[in-house]
Amino acid sequence: MADPTPKQILEEDIPSVLKAKPELAKDINAIIHFVVSGPNGGTWTLDCTKTEGWVSTGANGTPKLTVQVGDADFGKIRAKSLNPQMAAMTGKLKLKPMDMGLATKLVKLLA
Repeated sequence: MADPTPKQILEEDIPSVLKAKPELAKDINAIIHFVVSGPNGGTWTLDCTKTEGWVSTGANGTPKLTVQVGDADFGKIRAKSLNPQMAAMTGKLKLKPMDMGLATKLVKLLA
């Protein structure tokens, strides 16, 4: 099975997880921009300050965290074939600013 695309992860998977576990959105309680490079890339906003409609396309609002990642690496992280910590340490995943507390909460959502 192919790794999921960033569009699938952000527009389908994450909203499904948040509907099933709304406490994750409350725990994150921040706006996060995902800037995904590559042919399947794009920019999405995850707004966990809301109770629904968490994901939108484009950079909306002022983010507490910006995640930069390649489309293939993002798919591998979601498919659990690439460890997010290893991706960050090798520069495949960049978090600005480096907020480990928020990053840890985000991993719970993506895992």
